[in-house]
Amino acid sequence: MKNVRIWFKKDYECRYISHLDLNRCMLRALHKSKLPIWHTEGFNPHPFVTFPLPLSLGFRGTNECMDVKLEDDNYSYEEIITKLNNCLPKGLRVFNVTEPVMKAGEIAYADFTLKISYDKISSDKICSHLKDLFALKKIEIEKKSKKGIKIIDIKPGIKSYEVAENSGFAELNIILSAGSIDNINPNLIISALEKYFSESYYVDITRNKLYNSDMELFR
Repeated sequence: MKNVRIWFKKDYECRYISHLDLNRCMLRALHKSKLPIWHTEGFNPHPFVTFPLPLSLGFRGTNECMDVKLEDDNYSYEEIITKLNNCLPKGLRVFNVTEPVMKAGEIAYADFTLKISYDKISSDKICSHLKDLFALKKIEIEKKSKKGIKIIDIKPGIKSYEVAENSGFAELNIILSAGSIDNINPNLIISALEKYFSESYYVDITRNKLYNSDMELFR
């Protein structure tokens, strides 16, 4: 039995399906593809699939992954890619299969690209707002959790960022804390922006890469 990590992109209409629906979609694709995936034992056997760090609803993902176990150690990775893509919708595309190098618990940071726009102000002004926001000593915002709503400072969760002006939107490339210990959703950046500058922005968010605590690419 062999552990493999299947890498895929999540885009188009599929960016709006929940993680639960993504899991169901992948399970159906694995079943239809007839790949030699190890199934759980018991009354209701199903393919054993785990996602190291689920993607938030509405986000695009360029380097998403899921872990499965192969019953055939010599099965072709190229065949896995072809068979799964034949069973998946347009918005989900498998592009690589590798052996896992890191464990999910090692994820510490995520790299995002945010395209931010607002029809009432220029992209240059949005860039200025972003720079003013990040210059604050604290960036406090309400965060909902299972225990209720609390005020948190998201500034310590910002590893690095770059702001650039584009035609019609401001582009923010930012690395945020991620994983089970500390997880800053980039939507909190937008919430803070709206709170401090009393504007309502449109944002398109893409998660690009994941890293461990040493900023090594998650593999």
